[in-house]
Amino acid sequence: MAGRAISLVVLVLTAQLCGSTAAYVGDGGFSVEFIHRDSVKSPLHDPSLTLHDRVLAAVRRSTARSYAGGDPSGGVAEIVSTPYEYLMYVRVGTPPTRMLALVDTGSNLVWFKCRNGTSTSGPRPAAGGAAPVFDLSSSSTYGLVACRLPSCQAIYGTSCDANQFCQYQYSYGDGSTTSGILSTETFYFDDAPGGCFGCRERPQLHLSRVNFGCATKAAGNTFQLAGYVGLGAGNGSLVNQIGALTSLGRRFAYCLAPFYVNVSSILHFGAQATVTEPGAVTTPLIPSAVDAFYTILLTSVKIGSSTIAPPKPYPIIVDSGTSLTFLDKALLDPIVEELSKSIKLPRKQSPQKQLHLCYDVGVGGATKDWEKNFPEVTLEFGGGAAITLQARNAFAELPVGTVCLAMAPVTDDRSVAIIGNIAQQNFRVGFDLDKGTVTFAAADCAKSYPSPPASL
Repeated sequence: MAGRAISLVVLVLTAQLCGSTAAYVGDGGFSVEFIHRDSVKSPLHDPSLTLHDRVLAAVRRSTARSYAGGDPSGGVAEIVSTPYEYLMYVRVGTPPTRMLALVDTGSNLVWFKCRNGTSTSGPRPAAGGAAPVFDLSSSSTYGLVACRLPSCQAIYGTSCDANQFCQYQYSYGDGSTTSGILSTETFYFDDAPGGCFGCRERPQLHLSRVNFGCATKAAGNTFQLAGYVGLGAGNGSLVNQIGALTSLGRRFAYCLAPFYVNVSSILHFGAQATVTEPGAVTTPLIPSAVDAFYTILLTSVKIGSSTIAPPKPYPIIVDSGTSLTFLDKALLDPIVEELSKSIKLPRKQSPQKQLHLCYDVGVGGATKDWEKNFPEVTLEFGGGAAITLQARNAFAELPVGTVCLAMAPVTDDRSVAIIGNIAQQNFRVGFDLDKGTVTFAAADCAKSYPSPPASL
């Protein structure tokens, strides 16, 4: 079966019209729709929730998200990140099956639920058809990965099956598990805005011989969708595979639209991931205890004229799948104290126990202008880079009229400091593994996905 996998290892721009196929090998990169899990574009959308309910739900998921290191000794690798916040579409196989997957910058493995023809042993679609299963028997480009290959040995949690093919087993922090066979397949991506398979004006891009986990078991509440796209910094992630298989490099960027704007965000790869907005700042990546993490150095936090510095070098990860920003108590406490001095509003009881600083901003029309009552918070990073968090990056309105600091303390079961996605909204954030950098630039991310997304 492995011999059926095609040998092309380039990113190809395909346009199919009247049965003919044209191909172009380019270096420009591509962009895809980046869908928040609570968006109306998501099958997980709950229409009964208000905007503020959705923000509070994201905060609660954030406090439940677990982090742990991988075990390179094999067997089972417990890795990072559950639950998740953003989704993307990938078409898998030839002919392609459209799959909706969660996306995680805190883990590496790419996997999709699989079955083989009429076999009943593999995962089944979730209720409502939100999570289709890839039928490997229907694809002419599916292949297996041999145990002896470096691509098998590079992935945590792999071992050999009876036929000397590569199998994997992963366990996630919330108890969810996935296991199956490491495989290769062709992936197709809709090039934004709103790609259209077979259309010249909205072409698709395809990447051949992508290594992915063909999951025959996927158990747990995390896996309501078809699969999982790891965008981490380690071996086997999609961005590392794009870099290995093409000339696009190991780089990607996203621009996260605010929760309160009902539009899609965007995810860029290749040259389109270059952050060119005025005022862009770049900080170096630093070594991380977990190879998936994008870790940078936080040197200080400024609030007004006050500067708060951690007592020692302070690594912090940049993560799209966590809503809150998490800091050690020794750093967070003086931040809370300084903010308390600056904000002249009545305090209010927190709707979530992890949020320690909440204010009453009123209801009705006045609540729309609450930002003016809150100071800017500046994060200073290694290499002299700094970003300024506006009020809606540092605070979140949960129930109407209640605004809370969107930061929480690191705890024993969450030993990692994190810059969460609320802090990153309306920033274009670029990750470049080839240069070893992360770049930030303020942007209007509500306009980053330029046309209505393709219908679901």
